[in-house]
Amino acid sequence: MLKNIDPALNADVLYALRAMGHGDTLVIADTNFPSDAIARQTVLGKLLRIDNVSAARAFEAVLSVLPLDTPLQPSVGRMEVMGAPNDLPEVQREVQGAIDRAEGQPAPMYGIERFAFYEKAKQAYCVITTGETRFYGCFLVTKGVIPPK
Repeated sequence: MLKNIDPALNADVLYALRAMGHGDTLVIADTNFPSDAIARQTVLGKLLRIDNVSAARAFEAVLSVLPLDTPLQPSVGRMEVMGAPNDLPEVQREVQGAIDRAEGQPAPMYGIERFAFYEKAKQAYCVITTGETRFYGCFLVTKGVIPPK
């Protein structure tokens, strides 16, 4: 264990989050997402896991150490519901709450059509799969910067 590090973050996830640069993206995915197949096409080339937690809990852990690019743009994309792109399922509302708490202000997500999401995911730095079993628990996160003090 490490002090002040969320216990949901394992060594592989911490390595990837630290190695990413400004503007790099990562995928936080539910259990139905083709995580392994997509992860093999990413920069990291292997699947990462935060097992047995919801998407919102995974976001809490990741955003405890990862800055979002929110001052410049919306930094979290959500997979849109097919046929109802403006609908926000409960899983996405929970993740929105985790993002807003981490940012200390509203930081709305943007929608990405399902098949476009798959293509963007292949270009990500890495894929983190969670224990989220609800549909549409898939998100694309853009890393920001930590300003000098």
